[in-house]
Amino acid sequence: MSSEKHGAVTSDSEITNIGTTGFWLLVDGREYFVPYKDYPGFRDATVAQIFAVRRLGPTQLSWAALDIDVELEALEHPEQFPLQFQ
Repeated sequence: MSSEKHGAVTSDSEITNIGTTGFWLLVDGREYFVPYKDYPGFRDATVAQIFAVRRLGPTQLSWAALDIDVELEALEHPEQFPLQFQ
């Protein structure tokens, strides 16, 4: 008996709007706002770089070209995940 390889993540995630203060991200039917003040790595990103979001798993999103990974938990409860950039 052998283990079967897990399939690809098929849950939806997409950018729905980009503005001057951040962007909106739709994941599994729930929308999140990603503010540039909290995620400065996106501030100078191109539209193409922001749209290049990839789902790494059920709770993790990645923007490889920007070297940014974001956990959904941090977007849902930002007060529990104070961000510190150096």
